[in-house]
Amino acid sequence: MTAEPVIDRQDSPTATPPTVRASLSPSRAADFKTCPLLYRFRSIDRLPERPTVEQARGTLVHAVLERLFDLPAAARTPRSAGDLVAPQWDRLVTEQPELATLFAEGDATGPAEFLRSAAALLEGYFAVEDPRRLEPAEREALISAVVDEELLIRGYLDRLDVAPDGALRVVDYKTGGAPREAFEARALFQLKFYALVLWRQRGTVPRMLQLMYLGNGEVLRYQPDEADLRATERKVQALWEAIDRAIRTREWRHRPSRLCAWCDHQSLCPEFGGTPPPVPEQRPRPSRRLARRAATDEL
Repeated sequence: MTAEPVIDRQDSPTATPPTVRASLSPSRAADFKTCPLLYRFRSIDRLPERPTVEQARGTLVHAVLERLFDLPAAARTPRSAGDLVAPQWDRLVTEQPELATLFAEGDATGPAEFLRSAAALLEGYFAVEDPRRLEPAEREALISAVVDEELLIRGYLDRLDVAPDGALRVVDYKTGGAPREAFEARALFQLKFYALVLWRQRGTVPRMLQLMYLGNGEVLRYQPDEADLRATERKVQALWEAIDRAIRTREWRHRPSRLCAWCDHQSLCPEFGGTPPPVPEQRPRPSRRLARRAATDEL
């Protein structure tokens, strides 16, 4: 899924309340937690990144699962899902021509093998769920809410199910395998973020958060409560304060990790002997909260 822009100032053409000064998505929150410099490259500099086969496969599988629920319930079969793979890939390539450059001439992982691998992931979906028994309330839905009076938090839900009694279930598809137990909290942060948005937007705490790992057919389920979501809200607010401080001071530190091996921006990173480009001249104003703290020497 394509991440939405993260920093939206008051002069942006958005239908948000006039007090909103910035916005944050779970993907960009994860970027900052991983490496503040990566966040800057993606959200401030908007540097281009090469699409990868893994990302394209994930986008394709998500597209097929979204379209699958357009079919009558009885027609939502593995064969029908498989029949959607090639047409959805053709649509994605038409919309994003750069995807056509993923496969070099003579590459062993060519388009045919790529489509087969996507179909295999869809088989993993049917191993853990029967879509004929479901009628999702929303798919690929943009949700948003305002916290702390000026921060818009938002993101795209893969799927939202609503039970007859009004209970909400947030479902997210992952095309990899389930993480080790030590990394489950990180994996759940995205869904807790979505749950926080829904709670602030609708006044209802989702009953279930569900991560479906199609790579190995595992499902991770979590039942949040208000205490969970209040804690998530505090984390999101603290994270945005750190981002806002970095915007104001123009200090974007790099944070080396194993994820550096997959970063497109190594040539600009000090960890690899590179030098980041100058920060764009337009300097956003700090939030009112940070401005108040600065005035009272709290920073």
